[in-house]
Amino acid sequence: MNLLYPLKVKNSFLFNPTSRDFIVDEIPLYDFTGEGEHLIIHIRKKDMTTWEMISAIAKYCKIKQRDIGYAGLKDKHAMTMQYISLLAKDNEEKLKTFNHDKIKILSTTRHNNKIRTGHLKGNHFKVRLKKVLGVQKDKLDSVLKWVKKQGVPNYFGNQRFGNSGDNWREGKEILEGKLKIRDRKTRTFLINAYQSYLFNNWLSKRIELSLLLESFSESQTEEILSLPKDSLKGTKKQLHFFKLLEGDLMMHYPYGRVFELESIEEESKRFLEFDIAPSGLLAGKRVSSCEKVAGVIEKKYNEEINENGSRRYAWIKVTDIKKRYVEEKAHYELEFTLPKGSYATNVLDVLRGESLK
Repeated sequence: MNLLYPLKVKNSFLFNPTSRDFIVDEIPLYDFTGEGEHLIIHIRKKDMTTWEMISAIAKYCKIKQRDIGYAGLKDKHAMTMQYISLLAKDNEEKLKTFNHDKIKILSTTRHNNKIRTGHLKGNHFKVRLKKVLGVQKDKLDSVLKWVKKQGVPNYFGNQRFGNSGDNWREGKEILEGKLKIRDRKTRTFLINAYQSYLFNNWLSKRIELSLLLESFSESQTEEILSLPKDSLKGTKKQLHFFKLLEGDLMMHYPYGRVFELESIEEESKRFLEFDIAPSGLLAGKRVSSCEKVAGVIEKKYNEEINENGSRRYAWIKVTDIKKRYVEEKAHYELEFTLPKGSYATNVLDVLRGESLK
């Protein structure tokens, strides 16, 4: 299959993120012990944010929101299942009579520790795509084969940037000294949005480079992007669509340390098998930066930010893919699993033929 197939062919379908058509199921990082002072609650919520759900539970138990642990924030416009924790003492008995039209307690167990942010393996998604006619169905089948082999870009989703999609601007203004925010939590949130914005722009530039290498020679691509002469030598022949560059910082996949790419030929083979994957920069303090040609590109999206930075997978694997076509309704029902911190919209964008943000 042509590597560019998902980027060249536009697919039309209707997707409305609702509790009927979008279901998210959190996958815990570990098994709960069944004993301990913390109560683990498996919760199903719909049409409300994780914070709204936590607020409702806290109010009912008459505790502070910070006393409730959670692993990740889940979509509002969806039916989502996730785990939260709170002290069992007093609360276990209270929650036996908890009743809410948007929240259902599915089960409870005990554990030794409070659930912390990031304590999840990933999320399993179910989405229903509508108005998928026969020709679109065949295209989606074909693109899914590409996705299964190649994976998808790991953009931050639109929900990261607020209802208007531009809260990153406020983060930028804070860094420039044009905006003062006293609340530390809000200030950090807005700066994080700007870090995410820079990452997304860097990732788009790297995808643009990979696209150019499909249509032009390495030297022509260097000229188009104003890169050093011969800096892309040997890059074009990689089998993965997303081309690795000299100086890239790689990460063992799906967990592991960061290390510098040593051999494009060898590392690109490991990337194709998803033993490793390239990383992108979340600009800030205490974070390593790329060198060589990868560093030339990354430098444009690296700013002095007085928050901790990190490396994020640039490209992710999509697993547990299942599909079902309901011809009489023109529905395309799709399931897949993504690692933590990744967004279902990245898969849907590739299915649409939209991979540059």
